Amino acid sequence: MTPDRLRAALRGVPDPQWLDAALRRVATEPTAIGRFFAAAARRCGRLPVPDPPGWTADEAARALLLTALPHGHAAGAETLYRQGDAAEKRAVLRALPLLPIGAECVPLLHDAIRTNDTRLVAAALGPYARHLEQATWRQAVLKCVFTGVPLAVVDGLPERADGELARMLAAFTAERHAAGRDMPADATDLLRRLTIPTTEA
Repeated sequence: MTPDRLRAALRGVPDPQWLDAALRRVATEPTAIGRFFAAAARRCGRLPVPDPPGWTADEAARALLLTALPHGHAAGAETLYRQGDAAEKRAVLRALPLLPIGAECVPLLHDAIRTNDTRLVAAALGPYARHLEQATWRQAVLKCVFTGVPLAVVDGLPERADGELARMLAAFTAERHAAGRDMPADATDLLRRLTIPTTEA
């Protein structure tokens, strides 16, 4: 994902001039971002954009506003996340991989994963989740299974899933079956792939 791709996705928003002006203003007056961030849904709409898939217009606009900051990206992201509603928090989480912040905003992922808002949990497990410690990441994946978040949202799952995650999934599967409940199909498939013995050709 790149800012240019998000800009292209927003060409058809109801008020593209507003977005252009907002990005220019944030670049020269960073403290103005809060006002524009809050107004993004009203000015750009909340409809899904055709590309990138899974993004809405307000999320894309808010992510672009964060990338427009000339400095202080981590501090800006944290402030907007802490002060924002659920939609604004999701936009911040989705913007994190686009920002020059290293692992500075990992605490925001921790906060999102602790919530009961499945949309926040899903947003927290995008590309920026590469900065999560493995133990925390495994717990987040298990929470997806527990709360019904599709595992397809977990970025890098095939590369990062390991034997310990398989053990955790197997234990959870046993609990579900004991309670007469089925596991989600994607979790069952992941567990199967993790536990099939590898053979040398």
